[in-house]
Amino acid sequence: MLVGMAASFFFYDLETTGVRSRECRIMQFAGQRTDMDLQPIGEPYNIFLKLTPDVLPDPEAVLLTGITPQMTLADGITEAEFLKIFESEIATPDTVFIGYNTVRFDDEFIRCLRYRNFYDPYDWQWKDGRSRWDLLDVVRMTRALRPEGIEWPFNEDGAPTNRLELITRLNGLDHQHAHDALNDVLASIALAQLIRDKQPKLYDFLLQHRDKRKVAKLVNSGEPFVYSSGKYATEFEKTAVVVKLADSQRNQGALVYDLHFDPDEYTSLSPQQLAKIWRWQKDEKAKKLPVKTLQFNRCPAVAPLGVLDEASQKRIKLDLKTCQAHLTKLRAAKDFSAKLLEAVKILEADRKQLPADLQEAELQLYDGFLDDHDAAHLVKVRNAEPAELASIRDGFHDKRMQQLLPRYKARNFPETLSDEERQEWEQYIRDKLFTGGQQSQLAQYFASLAACAQDQKYADKQFLLEELQLYGQSIMPADLEA
Repeated sequence: MLVGMAASFFFYDLETTGVRSRECRIMQFAGQRTDMDLQPIGEPYNIFLKLTPDVLPDPEAVLLTGITPQMTLADGITEAEFLKIFESEIATPDTVFIGYNTVRFDDEFIRCLRYRNFYDPYDWQWKDGRSRWDLLDVVRMTRALRPEGIEWPFNEDGAPTNRLELITRLNGLDHQHAHDALNDVLASIALAQLIRDKQPKLYDFLLQHRDKRKVAKLVNSGEPFVYSSGKYATEFEKTAVVVKLADSQRNQGALVYDLHFDPDEYTSLSPQQLAKIWRWQKDEKAKKLPVKTLQFNRCPAVAPLGVLDEASQKRIKLDLKTCQAHLTKLRAAKDFSAKLLEAVKILEADRKQLPADLQEAELQLYDGFLDDHDAAHLVKVRNAEPAELASIRDGFHDKRMQQLLPRYKARNFPETLSDEERQEWEQYIRDKLFTGGQQSQLAQYFASLAACAQDQKYADKQFLLEELQLYGQSIMPADLEA
């Protein structure tokens, strides 16, 4: 592998056991470094990570990717082994990590992977000149503002879609095996080349504006700007003209208002009423609050209002005259921002009342930063021999790290466990997966397999279901077997 290259992209993609980053696991990691002209540097990475017996994969995830637990055990490496490669060869200075929906999905899995293996969860994205970018929002803004030169797909119902495999197929880009991580990486590179070649000005602008400081400058100007996001409706090409209302109280960012909507519908509402319609609702037809949190450090696709030409206004179904009328009303509602901030507090209080998974350190990445002592202590864990890990455990102040350490050893060095450590590990697995009878994770896993076996869309994938059945049986304690 060629490493240590300055100012390079690293395109990457993951296949995982499910969609919840704190609970699920990475099964395949693939990546390819390119120079800033999108030309490959060195050979691609294609790595399986061994699945450990404390995690059951979502059967539908395996049916989508074709990657079974048995494949990872036969051909994979441990998480600790993978992270040594990641640190030494992949997270080199001045690397821009990039992919398709990586900011919201893949990056979160990498953070959780690093957290439970005693690495800083965040520094791979910013330290030593590193940064990140996400092609998905670039695609959304390109389609909305500058679609010329690119063929854009639609679903069977006629609605626009930005699925990677459909865009690549329609534009004659090689993407033989969608949902295989390496093929998705190569397809993402080809798509980036297409956008850069067809719309170079927009491509370069969004590349430069992945920097949170430039995003903040544009958003904080107080003037309306264009913003593309998955939160916006497909009928508007996922793009709106928005304006900042207030600073976000939770993150580096801002609350922004979508000027598609007449503010008169919302400005007279109380904080309690605003909170009620701001909550996530399953019903797609339910009234929604046209306010969104924009986070500066998540590479949002934003651009000044001047990019919105007449054709773009038609595509996003919003003309500048309507924008100005709604903006005038919004600015006249002097107390609206204050009421929104009160609504945020109400929603925060609601979240605090939800049951907390206090017993599961693996789920507590975002429960606080480590102090300086514990941050330095992480290095001792990574450099220690397996036999030394038990003595390091009490050196942590943070109870999360104390709880994680024996499980880190069990997942990465199972052959070194003492009888007592092995019993502790097996009891953890039993408590996590097998308690609760018909409500246990194991019972739900087998029920899901049975349901998939009856689903005609999986008729040609019965062999995968058989593999998953065998895997579930293989990790089941002897006294629970039928």
